Amino acid sequence: MNYKNLFLAIVFLSSIVVSAQSNLLNAKTPDQIGKKSEAQLNSDNDKPLPYGYIDDRDVLFGKTVWEIIDLDERVNFPLYYPIDENLGSDRRSLYSVLVEAIRSGELTEVYSSSYFNEKKTLKEIEASLVKKDTTDSGREEMNTDYEAYMSGSKVVSQEYINITELKAIDVDGYRVVGRWYFDKRQGELKYRMLGICPVIPDVYTMGQEEKDYIDLFWVFFPSARDILHDNYAFNDKNSSAPISFDHLLNARRFNAVIYQEENISGDRKIEEYMKENAQMQLLESERIKDKIRNFEQDMWSY
Repeated sequence: MNYKNLFLAIVFLSSIVVSAQSNLLNAKTPDQIGKKSEAQLNSDNDKPLPYGYIDDRDVLFGKTVWEIIDLDERVNFPLYYPIDENLGSDRRSLYSVLVEAIRSGELTEVYSSSYFNEKKTLKEIEASLVKKDTTDSGREEMNTDYEAYMSGSKVVSQEYINITELKAIDVDGYRVVGRWYFDKRQGELKYRMLGICPVIPDVYTMGQEEKDYIDLFWVFFPSARDILHDNYAFNDKNSSAPISFDHLLNARRFNAVIYQEENISGDRKIEEYMKENAQMQLLESERIKDKIRNFEQDMWSY
């Protein structure tokens, strides 16, 4: 038996278990689960794999595309589940990770559009997540002394206020923007994600038959890599080896459909020139994808 290979295999498997479920088998109380020992912290090189430097002169071809990730597709479930936020700090959906990081101030590169030219504040985001509505009984109470309620000297009782708050279960999908480029130095076509955006229903259309959907916020992806690296998506094949959200997104382990590309017409969307024809929109999306893919193939055609 090759003892050297056996030793390496044991070390590899041990590292997977330790990194996946820290202290799970040694914890004496539930609050110790997920906390690494000092020795583990010292031995871990727990940082996302850094991007290599790309000089503009090395980019022979580039194309920026916008895509939509539909969370109803099974392959995209790791980005959606778990919707139950009480499973523990080590089991959270991508939406919960992003929103919690924004609320804590850890994630600050948050913008209102995919061009990252205008930042979006936490107050603006919260306004899209929560709706407070006064019931009919509350309005009757206000009518008894309208001026006092309007001046703020009196407030409506909490029992007469309905609060609707959007949760992870309400997320419909994600929009991502990224750039495909051909690195002539490496001789290959690569992809670099630039931003990600949760798509949620407008809180004021909740409960209606037809909901309006909005882009909640755009996160500049490179600034969120450390946060996404520390949070893991569930691995259905092996729960002892979960995959970080950073790895999952960078490896493009999801299915997405192109809905927009940079073009001379102000980066107009496919639906703006392929109107009311879903099949033609999908075919146009595939045409754009093939155009990018074929560039690399054409580089090796003689």
